[in-house]
Amino acid sequence: MSDPENAKNSTSDSVTRAVSDGFGVATEEFRISMPIGFGAVVAALASLATCYSGILATYIFGFQSFSINPHAQAVLMWVLALLAVAFLWRDRKRHSKELPLVIGGIAALTLIVTLYFGYDERVEALAYVLLVIAALLNQNFILDALNYTVRNQTQEIRALNERLTERVRRQETEIDRLGRLKQFLAPQVAELVVENDSDELLKTHRRYIACLFCDIRNFTAVSEAIEPEEVIAVLQRFHDEVGNLVAQHKGTIGYRAGDGLMVFFNDPVPCDQPVLEAVRLGMSIRAAFENIRAPWQKLGHKMGLGIGVSSGYATLGLIGFHGRADYTAIGGVVNTASRLCDVASDGQILINQRALMDIEDTAQTEELGDVELKGIATPVQVHRVLSISGFSD
Repeated sequence: MSDPENAKNSTSDSVTRAVSDGFGVATEEFRISMPIGFGAVVAALASLATCYSGILATYIFGFQSFSINPHAQAVLMWVLALLAVAFLWRDRKRHSKELPLVIGGIAALTLIVTLYFGYDERVEALAYVLLVIAALLNQNFILDALNYTVRNQTQEIRALNERLTERVRRQETEIDRLGRLKQFLAPQVAELVVENDSDELLKTHRRYIACLFCDIRNFTAVSEAIEPEEVIAVLQRFHDEVGNLVAQHKGTIGYRAGDGLMVFFNDPVPCDQPVLEAVRLGMSIRAAFENIRAPWQKLGHKMGLGIGVSSGYATLGLIGFHGRADYTAIGGVVNTASRLCDVASDGQILINQRALMDIEDTAQTEELGDVELKGIATPVQVHRVLSISGFSD
């Protein structure tokens, strides 16, 4: 059996565990301490029974003439008394009280003195009274110590439950926030915002961004020619493919339509080369779309894809109502990207002059001249992206 003092220290920070100790279900502290406490009581009572064995034999078993060697009886009496004191010595570490040991020591010493240096029945009886009192007092102190331990552990369990409840509440809040953020942010970006508790990033502000629009050409005509379930399947695959690509390029989805979407870069997480990432994303979407439309083209359904990219300053923030808000961008840069997407032919990636300035060292482009775009007062100088250095779709 381990040292009771060490056992107390080792269990001070643990929760109460239910175990079976022969007396029903109890805590581990109870299972350890009760046999030790009972040891002193049993030894004291055994010594007492040895002293009055003759009387007990007469009244309990009906033996009228019962005798035992006086010397053996005396030895057994004080050995059992000292055993009780030994248990008291050990138990003092459990409850940190010296009184039972002192009383038990006096009782054992008194018993030995009266047995060998001047026998007196009254002194002998007094010694046993003190010994039994010491054993019972020791047991009471152990129960008090156990009660104190259980109260402390109960408080610790209550505090632990409160901490767990608070942690679960915070995690539920974070999961809810993460789910909403993943609607328009790449998963790793959404997780970054949640982990850093960076809601400030989502408040309305202005920033330089690159904006990409893409749209499926002739999709309305195709959707009228095929079954509704097939329309949904095409759209689902398109958005799955594009969504994965947006996550890989760490873009932010600001707008979704049935057959198109808007993505922007450099917000809420900074991007060193937002236009370059937007163009690379456009080229990846174009390559993925070839696989999406291939089976439908074999059936005679013509579908195309137009992509427009522009750069400039925009106002960004959450738009909507509680639980249904979208994080998006507003401004001329968004309108320009949308109109460039509208005029792009199948497979074309069109950019404005400002976006070209950001990637002219790495991109091969074709100038298409000034183009009048719907809703934009002045003509826009438009360029078609042919290739990007070090990138192939």
